[in-house]
Amino acid sequence: MTRTELFPPIEPYDHGKLPVDGIHIMYWEQAGNPDGVPVLFLHGGPGAGASPDHRRFFDPAHYRIVIFDQRGAGRSTPLGELKDNSTPLLIKDIEKLRQQLGIKQWLVFGGSWGSTLALAYGEAHPECCLGFILRGIFLCRPKEIDWFLYGLQTFFPEVWYEFASRLPAEDRRDILTAYYRLLTHPDPDVHFPAAKAWSRYEGSCSTLLPNPEVMNHFTDNTVALGLAKIEAHYFKHNIFLPENSLLDNIHTLHHLPGVIVQGRYDAVCPITSAYDLHLAWPQAEYIVVDGAGHSAWEPGIRAELVKATEKFKQII
Repeated sequence: MTRTELFPPIEPYDHGKLPVDGIHIMYWEQAGNPDGVPVLFLHGGPGAGASPDHRRFFDPAHYRIVIFDQRGAGRSTPLGELKDNSTPLLIKDIEKLRQQLGIKQWLVFGGSWGSTLALAYGEAHPECCLGFILRGIFLCRPKEIDWFLYGLQTFFPEVWYEFASRLPAEDRRDILTAYYRLLTHPDPDVHFPAAKAWSRYEGSCSTLLPNPEVMNHFTDNTVALGLAKIEAHYFKHNIFLPENSLLDNIHTLHHLPGVIVQGRYDAVCPITSAYDLHLAWPQAEYIVVDGAGHSAWEPGIRAELVKATEKFKQII
């Protein structure tokens, strides 16, 4: 019988801090089987950081589970730092960590922004990848950013109004610029309330039904500050990649196994992006979870992600 439940909580057997340049220091950890198949977990946001429960998608007897917090996120320092923080630099960080840990190839697992970074990394270094498990696909195209900032009011008008009403009416025509100005203000009394509002907005729209546990995660002070500042920074710069580059270069992954898991009613990253990826990468298995929104903790999505990690035990 195929397993669909998370594995029991575990602690890392190894962890550390890796300086990646003169500013940023990356937190990383390893859990599970030191001699197992390496799997890299990429958290969302960008800027949200990883949590202990993320280790639980993987069979600790089979996998060598590698998790890190991306620049400016979670336990990496400095928290919320935007200088020298870009997608190409995150890709370099992943490679630096892979080499530091002596890993030749690994399975890459990422959801939401983690799916974006997984694709960007895989297209840059396909020779280092065993395959991909991707959830809640975000390709960071202009229409997807516009949907996040404005389109969500179609389904969450009250939540959107609370988010937008922090801005003067004239600034609501360009929410991203207005929030970016607040989030990068040096005064914590200015940037911190803006960060909490941004993160609360995203968290409120991430599940099909209200979920207090998900909201507690998004309103955590560290998560909110890292998520809001870095997310706005990446959106403002179109994730520092050429437009549509992820789909344009997906052919470089056609020879690798992949699983795409998408909630039918994902409001944060609508299913159209996952379907576009499916059309461009038909070799990957495409799984739509009816009755689910965006979050990895939606029961149906959580079950499919565990099933995918179990399936890969037979593939790689």
